[in-house]
Amino acid sequence: MIDKALEFNFEAILPVPGQLMDMSPGKLNEFLAKKEAHQLTWDAAGLPVDFRKDKAIFEQGLKELPKAAATLRKCGVSRVSTWIMPTHDELSYLENFKQHSERLGKAAQILGEEGLKLGFEYVGTKNLKIRSRYPFVGTMKEMLELIADIDRPNVGIQLDSFHWYTSNETPADLEKLSNDQIVTCDLNDATAGRSLAEQIDGERQLPGDSGLIDLKGFMQALVNIGYDGPVRAEPFNAKLNALDNDKALAATSKAMWRTINLI
Repeated sequence: MIDKALEFNFEAILPVPGQLMDMSPGKLNEFLAKKEAHQLTWDAAGLPVDFRKDKAIFEQGLKELPKAAATLRKCGVSRVSTWIMPTHDELSYLENFKQHSERLGKAAQILGEEGLKLGFEYVGTKNLKIRSRYPFVGTMKEMLELIADIDRPNVGIQLDSFHWYTSNETPADLEKLSNDQIVTCDLNDATAGRSLAEQIDGERQLPGDSGLIDLKGFMQALVNIGYDGPVRAEPFNAKLNALDNDKALAATSKAMWRTINLI
């Protein structure tokens, strides 16, 4: 990842807890020294706990989290994030809310003990909100309610321009947030020829490719509130995935810098 970041003009790399934990002390020190020498920073790590399935699976993941959190802290990682599915087959909104608050609160406590922030991404696409029987958190306002219920100082939002767009939100909504409330941020664009309600979560575009999403307004709002965290692309795009890795990296880097240079 370091070599590819340097070749394609990225400023940060993704910390993968399992990979970092598997490195020998010597290899890890060598890796971190190389990262620092090239002035690369960290993206947010994915939360290595499955909190969506049954209690036993969750508790096993929670048991392993302290070791992963300690490794991330030692490596200089400060942010962890995950996404929240906006629907459920069996749990009503309130039941799901209570389960998420309890489980993610426990994960946040462990991460907080190592100085790590935990961010939650809300999913705004309409087709996912009606996929299962019961709807759940799928807007910024609802996510802030869940965060308030968890009530831990290291918990915040993972923003995504695609879900911000499909939730009918505006730059003014972003400007109500503080820098401290945002853990990480994804930049994506919507698919041309589809209405807001017709957008599909697994079919997105690189930022700026369609121009449907007001990425200039989105980015400017982040600057206005002093956001200082990572920004990444997450396009879920079959055409991009089919490319050779180097061509995909080049296209992604170009799209990211084009978007950042809007402001």
